[in-house]
Amino acid sequence: MNKIEKMIKELCPNGVEWKKLGEVCEFKNGYTPSKAVKEFWINGNIPWFRMDDIRTNGHILNKSIQYITPQAVKGGRLFKAGSIILATTATIGEHALITVDFLANQQFTCLTLKSQEINRINIKFFYYYMFIVDNWCKDNVNISSFPSVDTNALKKVNIPIPPLAVQVEIVKILDNFTELTAELTAELTAELTARKKQYEYYRDKLLSFDNILKLGGGN
Repeated sequence: MNKIEKMIKELCPNGVEWKKLGEVCEFKNGYTPSKAVKEFWINGNIPWFRMDDIRTNGHILNKSIQYITPQAVKGGRLFKAGSIILATTATIGEHALITVDFLANQQFTCLTLKSQEINRINIKFFYYYMFIVDNWCKDNVNISSFPSVDTNALKKVNIPIPPLAVQVEIVKILDNFTELTAELTAELTAELTARKKQYEYYRDKLLSFDNILKLGGGN
């Protein structure tokens, strides 16, 4: 029995709690301010994220390629730092953790933890579990003139909420894998590929709470 299994058995012997995404997160749609209004774009200081930001700078972001001005923000309300942007149209099944207040374009749905969940869910753990949600999105694309994911169905996706100590331990393990993979980027391609496969295997295994000790529920 590995450390995670032991912790789950000790801290939640009756099973890992599961909740729907819509129960733990606020959902907001991204948008693009009018390109025709120059005042929305010139000398902007508010990060505005697109898929290019993920492709260029990775999945944890604190700066964007393009910026907008306060005048471009609808109602003056930004998406909160510590939110997840999830691609639910076009290139579906990509996400990023944003560590600054921001906006994003309409390709993304922004998921922000509700106030009652902030002290129960480690945002980095949530970020890692979103790789599982990415796969769900890819498998549940509405085929039409423009591919998309049904937001109402997405809100019903169940996610595990193990004790915080378990979340922290999983984050520690996956952070170590992530750092090691980054260090290998400059080394042999074959070794890097092997490490990435190893990382993905252990990430999915660590996050498969429906299999660990046969505890918990969920879809």
